[in-house]
Amino acid sequence: MKVKRNYKDSIFRMLYLDEKELLSLYNVVNGTNYTDVKNLEINTLQNAIYMNMKNDVSFLFNFQVNLYEHQSTVNPNMPLRDLIYVSKLLQNIVRDCDLYSSNLVKIPAPRFVVFYNGTEKQPERKVYRLSDSYSKKQENPELELTVTVLNINAGNNDEILGNCRTLREYMQYTDKVRAYASQMPIEEAVACAITECINEGILAEFLKKNRAEAMEVSIFEYNEELHLANLRREGYEEGLEQGIQQGKALDILELLSELGEVPDTLKNIIESKTDTDTLNKWLKLAAKSATIKDFEGSM
Repeated sequence: MKVKRNYKDSIFRMLYLDEKELLSLYNVVNGTNYTDVKNLEINTLQNAIYMNMKNDVSFLFNFQVNLYEHQSTVNPNMPLRDLIYVSKLLQNIVRDCDLYSSNLVKIPAPRFVVFYNGTEKQPERKVYRLSDSYSKKQENPELELTVTVLNINAGNNDEILGNCRTLREYMQYTDKVRAYASQMPIEEAVACAITECINEGILAEFLKKNRAEAMEVSIFEYNEELHLANLRREGYEEGLEQGIQQGKALDILELLSELGEVPDTLKNIIESKTDTDTLNKWLKLAAKSATIKDFEGSM
């Protein structure tokens, strides 16, 4: 199956664009028992996309504007992203209000929750703060935004998963996709996971009704997750290589400094060199050179 690479809803978003399911999730997160969805208004921004996958749902309920998001990767920038997101939401909410009036304009209280089910080990619950991003740390920041991350992998937040069937079954479905994907191509893995879930009553009605779309989206989600993991690994490896190169350059300069003052031009040449083989050669040369001129003459 060839999947088109365009913006699309994630399985999480497909499940929770249903108002009853969203209210059930709200109840579990907040410890409430609301049943009437008539006061719940979904107001998800349609053009606020940070990746190729839409995995967020925002809604107004009980005088709160709630942003629920699913993540399979660790992202400490969520508070900054959510600040931008909620600013746009509030701009829509107060667009007919006079912000220069002497009357106080009331706004719903924002709440940000992320449901994490990635493969990287994370605590059961974690709070990210906008102030962590500030270049200059402040004891009492005047602008703060917190994002609560709930780990929904097996063995975490059992009370939440136990009281929210859809969230629990979503986690089970994702686990099956990953398990099969470790044994076979992703297209086959998703097909097997969907069939098995339907047979076991896991998201059965949803998967029966949306089988083709769920399969396409799940393949896309898995490939996106894999793509991001590869980018992070490449970034780590690149950073590791750069660290090794910088270390070698410092070793060379330290050896040369014992021979005298290292000219700035030579220092810049050594520090800017990125070829590991050349740095290794220069390191050996610096160790056996009698003078800096000897070193320069043999480079």
